[in-house]
Amino acid sequence: MNQAVSGPLRLSRRRFITISAVATASAVLPLNKASAEPALHTWRGIALGAKAEINLVHNHASRVQELFAAIEGEIRRLEGIFSLYQANSELSRLNSKGQLVTPSFDMLELLSLSQRLHRVTEGAFDPTVQPLWSYYARRATGNNTGDFEAVFSRVGFNHVQIQSDEIRFRKSGMAMTFNGIAQGFITDRITALLERENCVDMVVEIGELAARGSASKETSSDEKGWPVTLRPDPSLTDAQAVMHLSNAAVASSARLGTTFDQGGSRSHILDPRTGRPVDTGLVAASVVAPSAALADGLSTAAMVCGETQLQRALNGFQTTRAFVVREDRSMVWLTA
Repeated sequence: MNQAVSGPLRLSRRRFITISAVATASAVLPLNKASAEPALHTWRGIALGAKAEINLVHNHASRVQELFAAIEGEIRRLEGIFSLYQANSELSRLNSKGQLVTPSFDMLELLSLSQRLHRVTEGAFDPTVQPLWSYYARRATGNNTGDFEAVFSRVGFNHVQIQSDEIRFRKSGMAMTFNGIAQGFITDRITALLERENCVDMVVEIGELAARGSASKETSSDEKGWPVTLRPDPSLTDAQAVMHLSNAAVASSARLGTTFDQGGSRSHILDPRTGRPVDTGLVAASVVAPSAALADGLSTAAMVCGETQLQRALNGFQTTRAFVVREDRSMVWLTA
């Protein structure tokens, strides 16, 4: 269920940075003299099965409700393309039939970025890992998994034929998942929607986080943007970095954020080159990039790449950097 809230809010610990940053935006939004007083408006909902939240400071409550309605419609439209669980989504139809005729522009754009990430990460980012993910999920519940090598043979982004009028799998039994990039893509789409409506100072969190403008015009030149604390693995409270995010996005991934086993030792992030859960010496990473989709994809690949290969991948994108946490709990920034 989606929920819209206006006015004073009780801030949870998890949401504090995002909401407190947006709440200060009234100091920088240009207001017409005849306008009503600005107020904090919050939308909460679900996007691709995960909690989403948008906070806007706006001086017209009725217009905000129109914007929230437009946002809900855009999220539903994009879920109809990328959802793994909606039977009639473009992705589900592709996975079911091995072919998708007349794919949407959004599908083609996301696949284009996925191709670039696949190339730059030397195969570490690969959306065709879905058969492997299903294999490990079945094994974790004690169900029949089938032969590992047979499942692994269906993985490989180079076996996906992508044309403007058709997407086709070259091998039977292939399937894709966009769990490592679609939330970032939707975050970018919603941010662009709000920018077209002249919202200039905002933080949008739809699985990943995008910031525009600044929290305050009173900040120094080194502190423009929104104050953000990066803690890529929430369980490691001392492994964090504080920064200001402006006209950029951030996404995080933790090796043991989700696991296949009850003991919490087998990561849900799979190496598409070996078919095995990742174990590269990194426990978590936050990637800051110009777009949320790029940050999302690179943060997913970070756990597969490891530090050295991640550095090479970052070099393929301008103004992109990563805050990584190693197994020994040491931390470092990697920059392009």
